[in-house]
Amino acid sequence: MARVETTPNRPYHLVIFGASGFTGQFVVEEVARTVSEGPNGNLKWAVAGRSKQKLEKVLEQAAGALSKPELRTEVDVIVADVGEPDSLAAMCKQAVIVLNCVGPYRFFGEAVVKACVENGAHHIDISGEPQFLEGMQLNYSSQAAEKGVFIVGSCGFDSIPADMGVLYTRDQFRGTLTAVESFLTVSSGPEGGCIHDGTWQSAIYGFADSQKLQSLRRKFNHKPLPSVGSKLRRRGALFFSNEIQQYAVPFMGSDPSVVKRTQRFLTEEQQASPVQYGAYAGIGGIGNIIKMMFAGMMFWFLVKFSFGRNLLIKNPEFFSFGMFSKAGPTRKQMEGSSFQFSFYGEGYTDEQDPSQGKPNAKIRTLVQGPEAGYVATPIAMVQAALTILNEPAALPKKGGVYTPGAAFAKTTLIDRLNKHGIQFSVI
Repeated sequence: MARVETTPNRPYHLVIFGASGFTGQFVVEEVARTVSEGPNGNLKWAVAGRSKQKLEKVLEQAAGALSKPELRTEVDVIVADVGEPDSLAAMCKQAVIVLNCVGPYRFFGEAVVKACVENGAHHIDISGEPQFLEGMQLNYSSQAAEKGVFIVGSCGFDSIPADMGVLYTRDQFRGTLTAVESFLTVSSGPEGGCIHDGTWQSAIYGFADSQKLQSLRRKFNHKPLPSVGSKLRRRGALFFSNEIQQYAVPFMGSDPSVVKRTQRFLTEEQQASPVQYGAYAGIGGIGNIIKMMFAGMMFWFLVKFSFGRNLLIKNPEFFSFGMFSKAGPTRKQMEGSSFQFSFYGEGYTDEQDPSQGKPNAKIRTLVQGPEAGYVATPIAMVQAALTILNEPAALPKKGGVYTPGAAFAKTTLIDRLNKHGIQFSVI
């Protein structure tokens, strides 16, 4: 069972590393809102990062935004730097769980995972980078298991709504669920919306390095997952979706790889029947298609060369038609934004044999919530951490590197998210 108690030597339930970064500041506010949900109604926490001044400023801002003046004096500040292993070790020794908000994780993530494993702290990140996530599983899972440490990746908008959404759909289905397709739609209010360019950088490096991801995957020597029922048909690169009544494209993020890893774990460790998964995103009408094709062609061309990557990194707004920006969204933009995942599942009722004939039952579920990047992501990350602290007996029997679905399949994480505005429902 995961160790979750604080001790005089390990005084903090949570340490937020990278608390003064763009996403980190919103994680600080979310933790401050949820202290009463910690073990026995109490949560001991600290913030960490390179600059003491910036961390103090973030606490000051949170104190003002939440009308909690006590944040200025009651939350401890730890100075730690990814480039200084001793400072990371000292931070990890003091934490039950490190909430790691420092990306791109391909450059800065491994040092933190290593420090957590070696110093007995659990680790939660919000990475949407398959190469980092799968690399950590390959390199640290057995060591984490020996130490009883849980390393749970992709605990933000990437990929809790998708991964837990597939499990929720499976659990609500009466029979054997064999396949699910998800369709993501995002809405913004009158102020519009955008995404901070940290995510843009992760995408640039991810596409540039896609060959390395293939060779990394070969090292696992995985056997193909058995497919139950009809094989899920892949859709085209661009198609009109009757499900969401708009044009859609395959979802480019980490959700498909995270869901597949979860399904592999549940099949191999719990003898569950694997669910096939296809992920798509709505892009709206013809105008958006033209913009996306133009931006996509520029991106694919430039990402192959170092000068092109530098151009993309320096000018996120120009090359993404304003979808990404160095400043990130304003609070007004966040308030007006929301997301919705529609899951369309099919399978076999209890009396039907999955090896005979076509699926004979369908299900539709929804996961919907507030602005994805900086409202929903902190909620998901913090609720994942609180689930570890409050429900260690419901986690897998041994430590290791896990996806959210693998770690939290038997917990009440979905109920916790429902109470915090990320709603799971059957239609």
